[in-house]
Amino acid sequence: MHAWLCENPVGVEALQWKDLPSPQPGPGQLKVGIKAASLNFPDLLIVQNKYQMKPPLPFVPGSEYAGVIEAVGPEVGHLKVGDAVAAFAGTGGFATHACVAAGLVMPLPAGFAFDDASAFILTYGTTHHALLDRGALKAGETLLVLGAAGGVGLAAIEIGKALGARVIACASSGDKLAVCREHGADEGIDYASEDLRERIKALTGGRGIDVVYDAVGGQYTEPAFRSLAWRGRLLVVGFAAGDIPKLPLNLPLLKGAAVVGVFWGDFARREPKEFAASMKQLGRWYAEGRLKPHVSQTLPLARAADAIKLLASRQAKGKVVVTMGA
Repeated sequence: MHAWLCENPVGVEALQWKDLPSPQPGPGQLKVGIKAASLNFPDLLIVQNKYQMKPPLPFVPGSEYAGVIEAVGPEVGHLKVGDAVAAFAGTGGFATHACVAAGLVMPLPAGFAFDDASAFILTYGTTHHALLDRGALKAGETLLVLGAAGGVGLAAIEIGKALGARVIACASSGDKLAVCREHGADEGIDYASEDLRERIKALTGGRGIDVVYDAVGGQYTEPAFRSLAWRGRLLVVGFAAGDIPKLPLNLPLLKGAAVVGVFWGDFARREPKEFAASMKQLGRWYAEGRLKPHVSQTLPLARAADAIKLLASRQAKGKVVVTMGA
């Protein structure tokens, strides 16, 4: 098989395109012939040795992918050769083949495109867990999405609307906000040119936000938290801005508000039944047309390193996908 190998996690430039032995599934594993793999921010961090998970060296990056089962290991009873699946395995996706634990895959219903499937589990799984399980977002509430034009941001818009919330999207340009509106955002704030707190006051009539979905961190977290309504919830999803913000702890006290951590990867590992139920609901919503990953660019697998650089430039809208044989 061919794969991008990380032998020294010092950055994208150190990745090497290599011919490797094809893997064989062990107990509880599947061998997947990969059709498409999507880019996620952790894929950049992991090759820079900046992610919380540090896999043994060498490793193949690529956390999320979709394809067809080519072999089934012992102790797997519910999946078979020829089944189409999507997987979120943390590593292994930037290759022609990968072995993955059967519990980490989502069987794909008929008609689920591989490009969409490769861009689905992490963004929508994270966001479903965040908004329903951790944020308890309800119909009629107002959701503010920071970094709304990214993969998880667009997922937050779509799931927020599916739950009946009013969604305010925040992004750094008018073009990005246009994409957010295409995915259902009710309002938009360009925080590169507008004052975030003043626009929130204007758009909510001074009431504030019920739930903030924050995958950005940095300079926007505190003003967003200060804009929460009584009993508001700030969902800590990630730190794409690079800086981990510090909040004055008097703010949660004064607003009766909550800072809520969202660690979807550990949720999927610790609560497999709840994870499976979440995936089933998301699959139904996809089939109903409520959810649609925004794949902004598609590149061949041989250009996966370029795709990671594109992600690092912060110019991508939605998801970037690499495909086999493109």
